[in-house]
Amino acid sequence: MIVCKSPAEIARMSRANALVAAILTELATATGPGVTTRDLDALADRRIREAGARAAFKGYRGYPATLCASVNEQVVHGIPSDRALVEGDILSLDMGVVVDGFYGDSAVTVAVGRIAPEAARLLQVTEEALAHGIGQAQVGGRLSDIGHAVQQWVETNGFSVVREFVGHGIGQALHEEPQIPNYGEPGRGPRLAEGMVLAIEPMVNAGKPGVKVLGDGWTAVTRDGSLSAHFEHTVAVTADGPQVLTARDGAGR
Repeated sequence: MIVCKSPAEIARMSRANALVAAILTELATATGPGVTTRDLDALADRRIREAGARAAFKGYRGYPATLCASVNEQVVHGIPSDRALVEGDILSLDMGVVVDGFYGDSAVTVAVGRIAPEAARLLQVTEEALAHGIGQAQVGGRLSDIGHAVQQWVETNGFSVVREFVGHGIGQALHEEPQIPNYGEPGRGPRLAEGMVLAIEPMVNAGKPGVKVLGDGWTAVTRDGSLSAHFEHTVAVTADGPQVLTARDGAGR
């Protein structure tokens, strides 16, 4: 069942999502050569506790950390470690919090120092694909319009969409209905209604779309070893169009 939120509930969700956006902004700034993903996880954990919030991922189905930190060929769910980042890496930072009983969730992929032009293009296209998907989160549209827009942009630019992982509804649970694939034909699935809140999150590979999960049971990597990028926003469907609750600069980014 898809739960639509009232304006008051969306306002409460906005607080959780604004905290996620603020912490991700700080984490992106703190990312650089020599920094470990465990360092970033500790920073995220500290900021969440200082805000009086709760980490959404830690302990979720046994996940051991506050942050998902996925490097290079890691697609999603990378567990923070003592691995030091090096110049040229790309790093997906994915995190969620709970504030006042409501969840916030967002992800961004950042460059570690100077990166190769093709890596930079992957990040740009993935973030643009997210924007195209968000643009379809309109009252009266169909759920599949979102994934179709993502897929069209990604494949037009020569990259591939991960199919094993999807976006999701979000609210008083981290993962609610509906699931939101990043591919598919338009005009299918439930109609989008005012009050739906959706975590839209393209995962895009530089090579082929196939992924596999490593022995830790969490870290998903590209099967062909190619780079992967991941961007995510939590978005409310409103009568005035999509409202990005996790915007990091006031411009929906």
